[in-house]
Amino acid sequence: MKPHNAAGLTRLFRALQWSWQGIKHAFVNEAAFRQEVLFTCLLGPLGFWLGNTVVEKILLVGSLFLVLTVELLNSSLEAVVDRIGEEPHPLAGHAKDMGSAAVFVSLLNAAVVWGCLLLL
Repeated sequence: MKPHNAAGLTRLFRALQWSWQGIKHAFVNEAAFRQEVLFTCLLGPLGFWLGNTVVEKILLVGSLFLVLTVELLNSSLEAVVDRIGEEPHPLAGHAKDMGSAAVFVSLLNAAVVWGCLLLL
């Protein structure tokens, strides 16, 4: 169990460690997350180069980070649902489907942002 009484820089350092552990776990165990990290590594620098203003750069790169964020949330949701039980249940299926839909919407958002800024 993680101690909850840390304060200040110790708390921040521990939070960063736990966050890094989560990112590593997702990278090792989630193929979709690895693919999205690859796209972010490729498109992120391109977004900084193609954006004409600071706002455009933020939108291009930020939309990629949003995809990673939603994928991490979806993966954590799936882990919790699987932890509760492996037997099929309609609510578990709905939860996983909605998590997947959230990832799809974030990908659609990124595509719209990139399309609007680069094509219009």
